[in-house]
Amino acid sequence: MTDLSAAAPSKPPSQWAAIWRQFRSHKGAMFGLIVLSVLVLAVLIGPYFWHPEKLTVVEAIKQKNKGPALQFPLGTDQLGRDMLARMMAAGKVSLAVGFVAMIIAITFGTFIGVLAGYYKRLDGPLMRLTDMFLALPLIPLLLVMVMLFRDRVAGILGPEMGAFLLIVFAIGITSWMQAARIVRGEVLALKEREYVLAARSIGAAPRRIIIRHILPNVVSPVMVAATLGIAEAIITESVLSFLGLGFPPDFPTWGRLLYDGLSFMQIYPERVIWPGLAISLTVLSVNYIGDGLRDALDPRVRGR
Repeated sequence: MTDLSAAAPSKPPSQWAAIWRQFRSHKGAMFGLIVLSVLVLAVLIGPYFWHPEKLTVVEAIKQKNKGPALQFPLGTDQLGRDMLARMMAAGKVSLAVGFVAMIIAITFGTFIGVLAGYYKRLDGPLMRLTDMFLALPLIPLLLVMVMLFRDRVAGILGPEMGAFLLIVFAIGITSWMQAARIVRGEVLALKEREYVLAARSIGAAPRRIIIRHILPNVVSPVMVAATLGIAEAIITESVLSFLGLGFPPDFPTWGRLLYDGLSFMQIYPERVIWPGLAISLTVLSVNYIGDGLRDALDPRVRGR
């Protein structure tokens, strides 16, 4: 008697399992994922394990500009504050800026790209708007926005929350153009596919077609653009803080720590090495993760 269970075909692996297998085979992507995970865990969980001793003003002055030691593993700054604790606090803000600004940019860029790609009458005006934003110099525009609105927003929401929302919104609203172009190109190809034409022929509403058939198929390029957007947002925030127009001094970011350590760079080079290394590792990790996602989400590469 034939064993029917042995003759039955094995269940094919799921799409997500195939994506993870391809992503895992990318050594650079796995390196980036591990490094980014360590950085995220360090800034989120580290403060619960590392509690620097609270010093009085006189004691802090005596401890200023100390080198790495057992009491202060990364040394102290010009005010006697522990650099390790400030690095963890600054990393939390910098990573939050990167992720939130990326969400704003990707959401707005996807919205513009879908409208431009699906509705022909909106394609011209929206793409000219995209070209206009691409032609604007990013850093000078951000500097003008921060200088004009920083005090007003801080007066309403407070200096810390006001600076965070202003910088995140400014970076996100000036970084959506690449995502819009990528999504528009994908939508132009997808709206001529058979299943979209079939849905249109049976009278499906454009909103239903976009939500059910268009958006799920543009997730792959959007995810890749999102990873690169995090790196760009972190670098942009670091530039603003390095120029002294980012967050207030008592609300540290990695860029702000670079700015504070600039005056002491020749005497205490570690003051700029640690935040610079954190920024470099974060951006490098995110870029590697983006490369791995691009290969893993491409069925032509995944099938090799």
